[in-house]
Amino acid sequence: MSDMLEMAALILVAIAIYGWRHRILAALQRFDANNIARRREEMRDRQDRLAHYKHTLRLAEEQVETIQEIAARDERTAMAVTRYVFEGVTYATREEAQGARQESIVAKARDFYVELPAALARRGDGKLGN
Repeated sequence: MSDMLEMAALILVAIAIYGWRHRILAALQRFDANNIARRREEMRDRQDRLAHYKHTLRLAEEQVETIQEIAARDERTAMAVTRYVFEGVTYATREEAQGARQESIVAKARDFYVELPAALARRGDGKLGN
C-alpha cells in the first residue's frame, strides 16, 4: 500500500512540475542570462583600469538612501507641488536632490579610499590578495 502512495505522490509531483514548466524554465533562463551578463562584465572589468572605482561607486550607491517624492503646498501660491526629500532635506527639483545624492555617494566612496590604507596595513603587508 505504501508503494502505491509513494507512486501516486511521485506522479502528482511530476504533474505539478509539468504544469509549472514554463515558470521553471523562465526562471532558469533568467538565471542563465544573469550569469552570462556577470561574466561579460568581469571580462570588461579585466581590461578597464577604472573598474575598481566603478564597483566602489556602485556599492556606495546601494548604501545611500533613495530620493523620496512628496506632495506639498507651495509656500507662496498654496498650490499643490511635488517636492523631493533626500536625507531629511527637501529640494524643489529632482535635479537638486539627485545632485545631493550623487555628492553623498561620492563622499561615501571617497571615505572608503581614505580608510583603505589603514585597512591594508592592519591586514599585514599592505598588498591586496595576501
